[in-house]
Amino acid sequence: MPAYEVQHEVVHFSGHVQGVGFRYAVLQVAKEYDVTGFVQNLTDGRVALEVEGTAVDIDDLVAAIEDRMAGFVRKVERRAGLRAAQFQGFSIR
Repeated sequence: MPAYEVQHEVVHFSGHVQGVGFRYAVLQVAKEYDVTGFVQNLTDGRVALEVEGTAVDIDDLVAAIEDRMAGFVRKVERRAGLRAAQFQGFSIR
C-alpha cells in the first residue's frame, strides 16, 4: 500500500526577514492551520518555510504570513509537490 501523500511546499521569503522576529511570527501563524513543518534562517539572508498539509491550508498560511509581515517581505518563491508525510508538529530550526 502506498504511503499517505500530502501537499509539500518549500517557500523562500526574501527582504528584511532576519532579526525581526520573522520565524517566531511564522510559528505563531502556523498554529492557526493544520500544517506541519519548520521555518529556518538561511545563510543568504532569506527565510525558508518547509510545510506539509492541504493545499488550501498552505495557501492560507503563506497569505497570512505575507499579510502579517508585509513590511518585511520583498519576494516570495514557492515550490510545491506531493510526497509522503515527513513532519510532526511545527518548529523553528
